[in-house]
Amino acid sequence: MTEPSALYRHRGTPAVQRLVEYAPCTGGLALWVRHVDVDSTQVRDGSPPVWTDGATIRYTPAFDELPLPLQAGWVAHEVLHVALRHPQRLHELRQALGDVDSQLFNVCADAIVNSTLAHLGWLQLPRGAVGLDQLLANALSLKEPVEKSLLEWDVERLYRAIDDRRPPASSARTAAPRRAEQGARQAGDRADAGGASGAGEADDAAAGRRIDGPRSSAVRALGGHDARDLHPEGEGAEAAADTPEQEAEQAREWSERLLRAHAGDGAHSMLRALIADLPRVRTPWPQVLRTRLARALARQPERSWSRPSRSYLANQGRAGASGRMPWEPGTSSAKAVPRLALVVDVSGSIADDLLERFSREVEAMTRRFEAVTVLVIGDDRVRRVDHCEPGTCDLRGITFQGGGGTDFAPLLEEADRHRPDIGVVLTDLEGPAAFRPRWPVVWAVPPAHAHAVAPFGRLLVLD
Repeated sequence: MTEPSALYRHRGTPAVQRLVEYAPCTGGLALWVRHVDVDSTQVRDGSPPVWTDGATIRYTPAFDELPLPLQAGWVAHEVLHVALRHPQRLHELRQALGDVDSQLFNVCADAIVNSTLAHLGWLQLPRGAVGLDQLLANALSLKEPVEKSLLEWDVERLYRAIDDRRPPASSARTAAPRRAEQGARQAGDRADAGGASGAGEADDAAAGRRIDGPRSSAVRALGGHDARDLHPEGEGAEAAADTPEQEAEQAREWSERLLRAHAGDGAHSMLRALIADLPRVRTPWPQVLRTRLARALARQPERSWSRPSRSYLANQGRAGASGRMPWEPGTSSAKAVPRLALVVDVSGSIADDLLERFSREVEAMTRRFEAVTVLVIGDDRVRRVDHCEPGTCDLRGITFQGGGGTDFAPLLEEADRHRPDIGVVLTDLEGPAAFRPRWPVVWAVPPAHAHAVAPFGRLLVLD
């Protein structure tokens, strides 16, 4: 029978013990992570001695050959990747941008983590480890202290700043928007297959891959000798994609652990500063949409002087033997039938799977609150107006034309004629909105337009 303590023995145990010895609180973050040993048959060519998918740290047989300070440096490095949710954030950034180069993202994440740990003398980082100050100087020509950089740069901002890759000229003119987005997403996975760093521009163009600009080339050269230790295709990041609510809760938990651990260790903390790269807690869009619709569509009771209250009826309007009670009004529903105005901009481009998820959410909410949906479809003018009974609004049959002009004023004016309690506009937000209705408006946009500015109301990114 296996001893219970054997479940907690792995190749990284001595390194974890060293972390806890020198930095009890921040080093203790390693105890929240799953550690697994892998054999030589599970090791890819050129793999580092240890890697993570955001949920598990995996150790290869080569890890045993490293000296203890270097083992501690590797484990601390991977623990911070897990705590900062880097594999999951790579997956989220890929959903937002469509094309994210895994190798470039990995170098950006490594630079932040290495700079966070570089001040510690009791652990050793791998030779040639890229620092944040080095990356900023080489790629962006920025020379600033590491402490200042860690307080300003998170991995998403850093990646957006250094990613200046351009699409091949031949494919940029011929690909349709949605097909190009799908191809770009597949091209972003080329580093996962191990072929990103060795291909030249001619090979990239022939394969339909984006070509490195000067900043991307500088970053790729910096991290060219490092094996990729983030594997977003593992169980951690993929599980987050299936359960956004659970991922938001895990990000919240890790952020709190990091803050408490840093405060507990003080001067002995593994974190050089409270870095800008702490995981952000992002409420999933279905939860935001449900909350907004629930507040607007719920039936609110109000006083009705035309009907008595139940207590008045129970006492038959009398107090004592002969006195009469003052009239006590009852309550009635503030609105007989709640109404939702759903405006669909058919000039935009919405992915089919995203439209299906959005449609299911709207159907469920209208069924729950017995709300009638007024469906307004158009671009620069109203093309169609439909009324849907509660729970029967199916958006999956709508054809999105793409590329046309948009004017939200006539669409919102048409929706206003039906006196809705709330309106949701499914769009890419590329057009004017001269008319502002009195009811609340939610602008639901696809991830590619996450940085659009809403003219009024609430912006909701359907990522």
